[in-house]
Parts: sequence; structure tokens; C-alpha cells
Amino acid sequence: MESRKPKLTEGSVGRHLVKMTVPILFGITMMMAQSIIDAWFLGKVGDSALAAFSFGFPILMVITSVAIGLGAGTSSVVARAIGASDHRRARRLATDSLLLSFMITATLAGIGILTINPLFKLLGAPAEMIPMIRGFMTILYCGVPFLVVGMVGTSSMRATGDTVLPGKLMMAGALLNVILDPILIFGIGPVPALGLNGAAIAALMARGAMFIGTIYFMVYRLDMVSFNKPNPAELKKSWADILHVGLPAAGTNAIIPVAMTLITAMIARYGPEAVAGFGVASRIESLVLVIFYALSSVIGPFVGQNLSADREGRIQQALRLCAQFCLSAGLAIALLLALASDFVPTLFSQNPDVTSVTRMFLWIAPISYGAYGVVMVMNAAFNGLGKPMPAVYISVTRMMLVYLPLAILGKQLFGIAGIFGAYAVANLLSGLLSYVWARRTARSICAVSPGSAV
Repeated sequence: MESRKPKLTEGSVGRHLVKMTVPILFGITMMMAQSIIDAWFLGKVGDSALAAFSFGFPILMVITSVAIGLGAGTSSVVARAIGASDHRRARRLATDSLLLSFMITATLAGIGILTINPLFKLLGAPAEMIPMIRGFMTILYCGVPFLVVGMVGTSSMRATGDTVLPGKLMMAGALLNVILDPILIFGIGPVPALGLNGAAIAALMARGAMFIGTIYFMVYRLDMVSFNKPNPAELKKSWADILHVGLPAAGTNAIIPVAMTLITAMIARYGPEAVAGFGVASRIESLVLVIFYALSSVIGPFVGQNLSADREGRIQQALRLCAQFCLSAGLAIALLLALASDFVPTLFSQNPDVTSVTRMFLWIAPISYGAYGVVMVMNAAFNGLGKPMPAVYISVTRMMLVYLPLAILGKQLFGIAGIFGAYAVANLLSGLLSYVWARRTARSICAVSPGSAV
């Protein structure tokens, strides 16, 4: 079995970040591309299927935010245990996180299934679309525990500094989903065409396979699962340590889809076509922001190991390098999307009412993507530092105190364009706030240990 060495506390900071980010980048890119392909296939089924898929997207993001939060809590505590060379504790934490995540998400999935009808009526879904949404969401909810436990498991892997194996698992799961999509959506041979439900079944099967692969490698490759009966006091402490970061991190991530659900309801007043166009734009955004998702997934383990090893200089250098990269990459993304704004929307729909909304979003929102990347990375750094609450405050400020009020005002003044403009302003302001706050937080924590060094 591999030794859990704090490998991120020595060597080039930039090289570590690049080496860790690249495998996760490929994995997340495949998963985001799979979501885009889902939308493309469903666009071939019809605008109603695409709209139903779009109505469900924010709700699934709320559930996914729980997975991200639990993963952040797991990654933070495991990385700090490894940084302190406490290998037995790291293994115990990884094991206890899997049990905790399954219990929480199985409960949430059950609640979700029972509340499908009233929830989507509240969100403005047309009555005739509810049966389609109910079938689609019921299947997806059944796959939530497998998705979440798999994500928490890969977070434990990243905490060790190994991102190659999680990246391969993510790519394999996404590839399997893409292979199954056309078979189950359109039907091939004896397999009937299942439409929107086929996309949900494909996702369920892919997530189940990724779950099995994650547990297998954690047990047999990385020795990160303990089969010893946990001491109740130690189990309680493990869960408390994980939730200390995990609950605020889940809240931080849940704020975004909750706000986006309200924005979707706002856009729904313009009709299902506008919702479909916004849904397409959201998936395009998820794909182009993949580099920021990847970078934010590795900064937490890096910060956590170096915090326990008392390496403040390495933490500050990492934050600075990440911010510089995010701003540069954001400008390049904005330019590319502006140039492709006439072509890309037509890949998903030929309805001009759908493509016009997507096109408008691609002209306005991307100017702020660099700042949004800074927010994602700095929020993940707070989790790695074991100080998750600043990330919560920043996310509440960004989405609830800036974006939603400005969106309401912008809608009154400029229509849908005003909603998208409010999003850009919120990203720009929050990017600056998060960077300054993260650097000061790292400095104040490490000042308690005057021996911090590069």
C-alpha cells in the first residue's frame, strides 16, 4: 500500500498546482462535456424535453452542492492530517466521511422524490410538463447517493496529492454516460426510446459505476478505507471535524443553485423557450469554466497540507498565482465566447427564441468569468485553511445581496439582458473581495505559528 506522505509541502508551488490541476481538468472537462452532450441530445428530442431538463438543473445543483461541501470538508481534514503525518487519522477520516455522506444524501434524495410536484409547480413549470419532470427527477434522485459518495471518495484521494486516479475515474464515468445516452434516449435495437428518462437512466448507471470504481481503488490501491469498527467517540469527532468545514462549504455551494432557481423562475416569465435558452447557456458556462473548477478542487489540499506544515509563504504564493491565472484565462474565455456566440447556440436548438437568449448571455456574462474563477479558488482555499465561514459570507454577498437585487432592477430596466448584466457585476465585485480576504486570513492563521516559511 502507498504511504501517505505530505508531498505538497516541498518543491515548486507552481509545478505542484499544474501537476495536480491537469488530471482533474481532463476529468471535469469530460463531465461537463457530457452535460453539454446531454443537452444536445435532448434538444433533438424537442424543446419541451430541453426545458424540463433545464428546470431540473438548479435542483440537482443543490444536491450536488451537498456533495461538494462534504467533499471539501473531507479533503480539508484529511489533507491537514496528512500534512501533520497522522496517517491513521487520515484513513479514519476518509472512511467516516463515506458513511456520513451516504446517510445524508440518501435522506435528501428521499425528500426530493416526495416533493417533486409542488416544488416544480412553485418554480413555474407548466402543468403539462410536470409528469415529464417527475419521471426524470425520480430517476436522478435515485442516483444521488452514488454520485455523492463517489465525489467524497475522490476528495479523499485528492487530499493525498494524487489527482491522476480521481481524474481517470471522472473521465471513465463521463465516457460511459455519453455512450449510454444515445442508446437510451433514442433507442437502439431491442432498447426502446426513453427520451428524457433515458438520459436520467444513463446518468444513474454511470454514477453507479463510478461509485464502485472509487470504493475499489480507495480500498485496494490507496488503503484509505478502514474496516475496523469505529470507536463512537472517534466517529463523532470525525463527523464533527468534517461537518465543521463541510456544512458551511455545502451552504456556500447551495447558495448558487438556490439563487439560480430564483433566476430561472424570473426568466420563466418570458416563456419555456427563454428557460431553455438559459439552460443551454448555463451548460456552456459550466464547460468553459472547467479550468477554474479544476483549480479550485486542488487548492484546498495544497493549502491544507502546507498549513499543517507551517508553510505560509507557499500558501500566499499559491493564492497569488491562482488569481493571476484566473484573470488571464477569463479574458481569453470571454473573447472566444463572443466570437462563437452566433454558432454555438444553434448546436442545441434551431428555435430563434431559444438561441437569442443563449447568445445574449454569451455576450454579457463572460466578461466577469476571470473574477468568478478567483471567487471559486479563494472559497476553496478558505476550506483548506479550516475557516469556511468567509466563503459563506462572500457567496451570500455575491448571490443574495448583489446579484438578486440587481437582477430584479435590471429586469425592470433592460429585461433579460439586465438579469445577465447583474450576474457580471456580482462576479467582479466578489472576485476582489475574496482575494483580499483569503490572503489576510492565511496571514492571520499562520501568524500564530511564527516559524512559517516557504
